[in-house]
Amino acid sequence: MHDHDLVGTQDYKHVRVTRHRVLDARGNPARGLHNVWITLNNPKELNAYTTDAVKEVILAFRAASNDRAAVCVVFTGEGDRAFCSGGNTREYAERYAGRPQEYRQYMRLFNDMVSSILSCDKPVLCRVNGLRVAGGQEIGMACDYSIAQDLARFGQAGPRHGSAPDGGSTDFLHLFIGIEHAIRSCTTCELWSAHKMHRLGLLTELAPGLKVDGAYVPNPLVETRWVDELGRIVYGESLEGGALANGKRTLERGVVDLSALDHAVDRIATRLLYTFPECTTKTLESLRKKKLEHWDRNRESNRAWLALNMLTEAKAGFTAFESGGAREVDFLELRRRLAEGAAWSDPALWEAIMPRSPQ
Repeated sequence: MHDHDLVGTQDYKHVRVTRHRVLDARGNPARGLHNVWITLNNPKELNAYTTDAVKEVILAFRAASNDRAAVCVVFTGEGDRAFCSGGNTREYAERYAGRPQEYRQYMRLFNDMVSSILSCDKPVLCRVNGLRVAGGQEIGMACDYSIAQDLARFGQAGPRHGSAPDGGSTDFLHLFIGIEHAIRSCTTCELWSAHKMHRLGLLTELAPGLKVDGAYVPNPLVETRWVDELGRIVYGESLEGGALANGKRTLERGVVDLSALDHAVDRIATRLLYTFPECTTKTLESLRKKKLEHWDRNRESNRAWLALNMLTEAKAGFTAFESGGAREVDFLELRRRLAEGAAWSDPALWEAIMPRSPQ
């Protein structure tokens, strides 16, 4: 059989690509078959992807797609704090702020990363081991399944840090949770719990992630069951006040254990093992068309706008985030000065809105 990979043996430095056993219906490893795990490996920066990491993700998905013995691809992050916090803001501030041509080339790579997930010939499972925000939310939604541990949080960051969630969220999120929830998530940049996202339809499955005194407990920072004024069971909203303080104390007593998450991933992979592979691939291709209708229509114009935005709001936002201070510009002062006719080329505008470094 011919080798159809783009490159030969790849020396991955920013992601880990490993083969994991896939279990048969009796719980035994299926001989000669496996799942391919692609793991973002930057836990110190919440698995934020650099330019080089994006390149490796593209190559890893292409190789996994061609792997004849692979049943599923599992996309995850290192550790238990984050699946992915999005693009690497340190690199954005140092390499791309104020350089739209460079960022436009970077966004070509980012778009290719999303497309490599959407075109994978294997089912793609996002193993959400922690925070999934900004670009991390976008590459997660490109996957076919999302299975999360219940301490995970989800959201966007663009409008608070100088960008727009046009790397997939404005294309995909409304397909999962509806247009108004998508608008709120994308514009307010609130972080929502895994329980809330499961209720709204973003997640395939939710697994416990916190053990206290040796037993799993639900996320203690959110209300996991309550009844609204119409008698409907609603859950997933963040606690406040004394309940939140009690929840934080419970969280401090516990330890994160992702074995239940791994069992949930294994169960879905086992179900997919007992299907005709080409029929499953064709089914996924048909279902993915709903995402691709939006993605293919918008990705190039979005790439152009995001590049030009590096001259103004993105430059300000990413520079502020890496300042070591409050990490956000003075939004009130920015809006006041723009309303008065200030130009982005005015150094006084930048001086006025940038956060002050801690003394």
